[in-house]
Formats: sequence, structure tokens, C-alpha cells
Amino acid sequence: MKGSFALVTGFHWGAVIVYVVASILFIYGQYFDRPAMAKRGLWALFPGLVLHGIGLGIWWRMVGHGPYIDRFEVLSSNAWVLLVAFLLFIIPYPRLKTAGVVVIPASFILVALGLFFNPEMKSLPPTFRSVWLVLHIIFYKIAFSAIIIAFAFSIFFLMIRRGRLAGLARKLPDLPGIDIYAYRFAGFGFTFWAIGMLAGSIWAHQSWGIFWNWDPVQTWSLVTWAMFGIYLHLRRFFAWQGERAAWLFVVCFVLTLVSLFFTPLFESSIHAEYFK
Repeated sequence: MKGSFALVTGFHWGAVIVYVVASILFIYGQYFDRPAMAKRGLWALFPGLVLHGIGLGIWWRMVGHGPYIDRFEVLSSNAWVLLVAFLLFIIPYPRLKTAGVVVIPASFILVALGLFFNPEMKSLPPTFRSVWLVLHIIFYKIAFSAIIIAFAFSIFFLMIRRGRLAGLARKLPDLPGIDIYAYRFAGFGFTFWAIGMLAGSIWAHQSWGIFWNWDPVQTWSLVTWAMFGIYLHLRRFFAWQGERAAWLFVVCFVLTLVSLFFTPLFESSIHAEYFK
């Protein structure tokens, strides 16, 4: 077992190193107009994803459940899904590549944070053995990936509007184009967040006989989703755009982090079991 544990951490640290190299190559290529370097940074993600995926797979086999109980496996799997989603998104939308200056560093930070939390093997409570839990988690991870990309474009808008990131600005759409990318990915994240909440409610009813009990995680998740709804509503019906929309999305992003990574630590939460 110790050998397997060392193997898991070894693969994860290997992935972190590869992601760091990919970040350096990609960010250097983007800022200094070296497209070949940026392309190498993107290609470097693939061996990192393989190492990362193998590490998660070994851990999955060791603990006997998916990566959604311990803080280490939650953060690690979030990073893996984020990178896969990013690479899939840039196939039909190549101009999204620039978001990699935020996405790639965020991924290795998530994995490294998970490792610093000292991975622990935890058994899966009986109430957690449900396909609805799996769907609940998958949809939230997809939503989180879209929200990080939207956050990247919101930050790009705010920085470029102030005359910064001149090197990146040449590779991005104009300011209205950056703004619309943030809006569309916010909508994508909002939709999958809603589906994730619905799947979680079905799981809760299956496990505890109640769809909603105002658990801290449920409450903050609903608040976050409502804020995204307000953001989208203001944009669609009140013509909010540009800087004030970008700042509102930054607030929504902060709420996302609180909802996903801080409220599960509350002892009063039924979700505390998976993120202690």
C-alpha cells in the first residue's frame, strides 16, 4: 500500500512539474509573441494529463471510489477536468487559447494544493453510493471549468481596458469580443451548475428522503447560482456589458470558490464528510 501511495504522489508531482513547464512555455509564448513556444506549451499538457490521469486512476483503485471524497482527490480531479475541458473548447474556438495563461497555472496550483493537504484514504459512506452523486459531481466540475474560462476573459477585459496586457491583446478578439466570450462561458457554467444542483437534490432525496434541507453547501450553491443568474439577466435584459459586467463576474467567481472549497469545511454540513 505504501508503494502505491508513493506511486500516486509521484505521478501527481510529475504532472505538476510538466504543468509548470507548460505554463512557462505557454505564457512566454503568449506575452512575447512566440506562437511556436506557446504551441509547445499546449502540447506539453498532454504528457502531464497522462501522468495526472494515471495517478488518479491508481488512487481510484486504491480507495475503491471516484475522486470526490478527500480534499486531495477533489482538487486533483477538478484540475484534470479543467484542463481536458479547456483543450476540448479550443478545438472549435481557437481564440480561447489565450485563456490558458489563467487555466494552466490554476491547474497545477490545484494539484499542488491537493498534495499539500496530505492525501488520505477514506471509505465511501453508504449514502454516497449513487449514480446521482457521480452526475452531481461531474456537472459541477464542468461548470467550474467554464466559470474559470469566463473569469479569465473578464480579467482580460479589465486589464486591457486599462492599457495593460498589450502583448496578449493582439491575440485576443477586440474588447466586445472578449466581453461576449465571458458572457457565453458564464452562461455555460450557469447551466451546468443548475443541472449539478438538480442531480444533487435527487441524490439527497435518494439518500436522506429530502430534496433540500438548507445545508450550508446547498445554500451557498444556490446563492452562487442565483448571482450568476442575476449577472446573465442584467446582461441580457438590461444591456450590462463591459467593465461593470466584468466586475460583477469577479464577484460571482469569488462566490464560486466559497461555495465549492470553503463551505464544505463547515462541520454542520452533510458535505463535510467529503472535504475534511
